[in-house]
Amino acid sequence: MSANVDKELWARWRLVLGKDAEEQLNQQGGAAFGLTPEEAIMDEALAAIYDKTTEGTEGGSTRSGRGGNGPSAPRLAKWLGDVRSLFPEEIVSIIQADAMERKGWKQLLFEPELLASVKPDIGLVGTLLSLKGQIPEKTKDTARQLVQAVVEELQKRLEQELRRAVTGALNRRRHSPLPSLTGIDWGRTIRRNLQNYDASRQQLIPERIYYYDRARRSREWTVIVDIDQSGSMADSVIWASVVAAIFASMPALDTRVVAFDTQVVDLTEQCANDPVDMLFGIQLGGGTDINKSVQYCEQFITEPKKTLFILISDLMEGGNQGRLIRRMRELREAGVQTMCLLALSDQGQPYYDERLARQFARDGTPSFACTPDLLPALVEGALKGDDLVALSAKLTQSQGPQKR
Repeated sequence: MSANVDKELWARWRLVLGKDAEEQLNQQGGAAFGLTPEEAIMDEALAAIYDKTTEGTEGGSTRSGRGGNGPSAPRLAKWLGDVRSLFPEEIVSIIQADAMERKGWKQLLFEPELLASVKPDIGLVGTLLSLKGQIPEKTKDTARQLVQAVVEELQKRLEQELRRAVTGALNRRRHSPLPSLTGIDWGRTIRRNLQNYDASRQQLIPERIYYYDRARRSREWTVIVDIDQSGSMADSVIWASVVAAIFASMPALDTRVVAFDTQVVDLTEQCANDPVDMLFGIQLGGGTDINKSVQYCEQFITEPKKTLFILISDLMEGGNQGRLIRRMRELREAGVQTMCLLALSDQGQPYYDERLARQFARDGTPSFACTPDLLPALVEGALKGDDLVALSAKLTQSQGPQKR
């Protein structure tokens, strides 16, 4: 190996193991290396989080573990700036999360100046929502701006494909020959029949009447999004809110949004107005009564064969599991298109109730973890009347062994 490669490997191990390992690394390598100024700043930022510390100082304390008794951690504002300037974005998110978990640096979220320095990401939004009752008034505007930034980013990623999926399923033809007085496209009908105007009678005698497709002019389908707001579902709750807001913006869909723990909260109005308001209306944590939420949602089902019911839950039911199974089975038997997303996120397979998920699947409700990118294809299939069990098996096979 060249000296340059040796130095690079030495620096990596030095950053991982800390200052106490420096002498031993030099002895093993047969050379005396040191950190560059930039690497020294990286080491200080990592030490502030990953070194064992004693209690008692804000933003870090006396080092006594990985790197020994070195200087105290930098102030939070400088630390945030160092982390964001020196590490890749995906690593920044991990370090920020570890700062709050390992060091209890919740003040990151309570001071406007510090919060404005944090990199917005979905994990941080989940933390903000879980602590929203503790956020000081002076920081709420900054917190909302951070949540808004993340929501807009997620919408950009998903909105185009989700709209295409819905319009592709419902608006296969621009016009329909089905007779309906309220569905007549008068402008198009008049323009296409001007050659049939009878001047003597001063009447237009249409040769053909054109109608709007119902999907373009009315709420053709009801979509119900039923969201488990237990603490383990934080990422899924955020994605579900974004998806529900996109649904709510489509005139072809009558969208209902419900969140639950042991109580049920109807967030339909907030979702239609502003998904950020909806997110702040969710209370992460608490128990789980899925049966109660499904019972509440049943009132919105007026045309079962034109209803899509999306349950987003890890199925850790604390309510009446037997009644829940019967309710879901009855929805399927009535013609409702049902699916259970054990997770709606980019994360791996969640922890969930496998027995209940298998029972759902036997009764016709596929239960699987779904990435946001797969959701449009599932929605399109549901609105077209495809077999969701078969479709979900095909799609989840393409993203890995996640279906249960």
